[in-house]
Amino acid sequence: MSSSQIKALAFDVFGTVVDWRSSISRQAAELGAKHGVDADWDKFADDWRAGYGAGMAKVNSGEDEWKIVDQIHRERLEVILEQYGFPNIDGAELTEFNKAWHRLDGWPDSTAGLTRLKSKYIITSLSNGNIALLTNMAKYANLPWDAVLSAEFAGKYKTHPRAYQRTAELLGLDYDEVMLVAAHTCDLRGAINAGLKATLVTRPDEYGNSKQPDLEPESDFDYFAKDFHELADQLGCD
Repeated sequence: MSSSQIKALAFDVFGTVVDWRSSISRQAAELGAKHGVDADWDKFADDWRAGYGAGMAKVNSGEDEWKIVDQIHRERLEVILEQYGFPNIDGAELTEFNKAWHRLDGWPDSTAGLTRLKSKYIITSLSNGNIALLTNMAKYANLPWDAVLSAEFAGKYKTHPRAYQRTAELLGLDYDEVMLVAAHTCDLRGAINAGLKATLVTRPDEYGNSKQPDLEPESDFDYFAKDFHELADQLGCD
């Protein structure tokens, strides 16, 4: 497709822009060392993340009232700390550790690649993460967003159509003037179903050896790239 109709690039964040698994594993290992707990910290990160999808599904189905991702993460954290043999941790320390998700490292190409893309397009987050989380993460990882947008504005989590459509509306753009950039086929399928454009950027190391990443585009994806620099080249960015 011609890139001329695209006005904004909206980015999935967890896994696409930031390396959540390694970042959580590292911070969990630090907490474990402090409390005398030894574990497979990559698995801890996977187990913590496992509560994310289930929590959002309950919100989208109406089984639960709206909860921000920080709350979903906190509820899951209290379960897995016990499973991993941690002693009782006081509330302030638990709150601070739950903010590990605010302190995620970007992939090596993220800051420079986003900066290149920003030279030609509006760039915004389009994450299920709540606004406070995404704002703190942007500060921590030096992510040069023009806007910090989230499913929080829609009151529905991706892959519900309103999460994508509300982002375009907040930017004052038609749905097909916004392109989602994500490492996850299911997210891109949700964007297409909502009327947005879609680009797969692969992140082969997102899950370590625990899960197969999405590495091949589907026929109706608009672009396909190995990282943000390759996408910037394809879109004619400086």
